[in-house]
Amino acid sequence: MTVLTWSDDRVEQLKKLWEGGLSASQIAAELGNVTRNAVIGKVHRLGLSGRAKSPSSAAPRPRKARPAQQMMRVSRPVSRGNTALAQAFEVELEPDPIAYDNVVPMSQRLSLLELNEATCHWPIGDPASSEFFFCGGKTLTSLPYCAHHSRIAYQPASDRRRQPPKPTR
Repeated sequence: MTVLTWSDDRVEQLKKLWEGGLSASQIAAELGNVTRNAVIGKVHRLGLSGRAKSPSSAAPRPRKARPAQQMMRVSRPVSRGNTALAQAFEVELEPDPIAYDNVVPMSQRLSLLELNEATCHWPIGDPASSEFFFCGGKTLTSLPYCAHHSRIAYQPASDRRRQPPKPTR
């Protein structure tokens, strides 16, 4: 790779060609042994601007005449604004019963060693405390949780994002 230094003569020639309206590619070809990007970089560092328009770009190009076309408007349902986050209201057929994690009958509570495939594996409480236990309710088919805890664990992503967190008591 040849390293090219910008001599005073080459810089003066660059300025004249730039003011003459030549493109960076044309200037690179005229100077020889320099790339278009090197020319653009040097022009930028020199702060050159406001060059004359080349004869081909000085006059605006005439537009091609198009034949008149009949446009047919199709009415669409009106929706204004950003509809990406619009809430889709769905009616729940059955409201979920209010159940609290810590309200599990004493006879249903299980320790880790008592769990099996037919019992709910939902942990309740702090694992470091002696009060910690698992729900122990009857599981749904092929799931590790009972019906209530499955609704908590397997929420659709859209529902999780839209609902504010429930207050803890």
